[in-house]
Amino acid sequence: MAAVSAAAPLASLQSRSLQAVWHPCTQMARAQKSPPLPIVRGEGPWLFDDQGRRYFDANSSWWVNLFGHSDAGLRAAITRQLETLPHVMLAGCTHEPAVRLAERLSARTGGALGHCFFGSDGASAVEIALKQSFHSWRNLGQPDKREFVCLRNGYHGETIGALAVTDVAIFRDAYDPLLMRAHIVESPDARQGNEAQALAAMRALLAERAGRVAAVIVEPLVQGAAGMVMYAPEYLRGLRALTREFGVHLIADEIAVGCGRSGRFFAWEHALALGDPAGAVPQDRWPDFLLLSKGITGGTLPLSLVLCSDAVYQAFWSEEVGRGFLHSHSYTGNALACAAANAVLDRFDAGLLDELAAQASHLREAFAPLAKHGRVEHLRQRGMILAFDVVDAPAGLAEAFHVAARRHELLIRPIGRTVYLMPPYVVDAATAGWLADAVRATLAELFPHAS
Repeated sequence: MAAVSAAAPLASLQSRSLQAVWHPCTQMARAQKSPPLPIVRGEGPWLFDDQGRRYFDANSSWWVNLFGHSDAGLRAAITRQLETLPHVMLAGCTHEPAVRLAERLSARTGGALGHCFFGSDGASAVEIALKQSFHSWRNLGQPDKREFVCLRNGYHGETIGALAVTDVAIFRDAYDPLLMRAHIVESPDARQGNEAQALAAMRALLAERAGRVAAVIVEPLVQGAAGMVMYAPEYLRGLRALTREFGVHLIADEIAVGCGRSGRFFAWEHALALGDPAGAVPQDRWPDFLLLSKGITGGTLPLSLVLCSDAVYQAFWSEEVGRGFLHSHSYTGNALACAAANAVLDRFDAGLLDELAAQASHLREAFAPLAKHGRVEHLRQRGMILAFDVVDAPAGLAEAFHVAARRHELLIRPIGRTVYLMPPYVVDAATAGWLADAVRATLAELFPHAS
């Protein structure tokens, strides 16, 4: 029998994937013309394809990768846990990695959010928070509080409950007949300077519907899928005051912006830095729910968490089984994922946030000249998230930019006419300069007469 080359399967990896794998966020008919990259290895911020070409992972593989691919510390933590306890069900059992992770996250809120429920991904965390909010009100004798409020252009996931509080048409429209009706309120946008107007719209809705609203859900400081829409932390403080005034829960969806992306571990901490509003008490400082996923395991294993207040938790405290929160999945609180998350927190405990301030500064300085480019507007940044909008963007810009950027060793996926970077936390001055040069080169290829 003739020997089979070890490289033979790799040569057909792209075509095999198109036949066998239904790729997410992909129109498969178009994927035939722009096929997926066959990635075989990751090292630091770089991904390598089956031809040995490299690509800087500028979007951190959908915002999950914090320290670069194949990080030695995360790999060691997972391996140690694998050698002792890979998994045990969290119903009726417990284990040290889950307990330690929950305790450490609670401590980062000063104990204000002292209870942690584990999920598998961002959308499941949203589902959990929506259910907990409604169920807690029902347990408290207010079953009419079953409505939810979200922001215009907000994104919270693509399962049925999460999609109901998502206002991104391309994800939502096909499934609209299946969804509950949520209230959609004007969102703040620093480009428009409308934070006060957005708060006024929220006040008007809550004044009318507070008796039926269970919770408001918001992406703190940056609306990701809307095109990295950024706004001031003053809006968050105002929103917290409104939800307290009208007696509704506030859900802070930090799935994309948590774990240091904003420059602080929790994006919500930017609102805390403003100080307390007049007459506030300590429990007013934090939302009722805070959701984490994506970066919490550094891009290694799926995990999400829902942190909640003691008031929410106590609403379920009963000898009656039906008053409990009977939500689960088989891998709830998986020990391997929790070990990875604890290793991520170790890195933050060792002073990572100070390093991120310097890294964000490198990005700011390297990209500042881009503000003068003829096809660039609204260059903006929040911590390790940098974005700009393309002026007079042609149809299909996102795909065209993505494909062109590959030729400049850059893996990047724009959203509509918004080009953004959310790189791993490995950015020094030279790396930031290289990234800015690669983006400029991509712009020059697509718009050769602009500068």
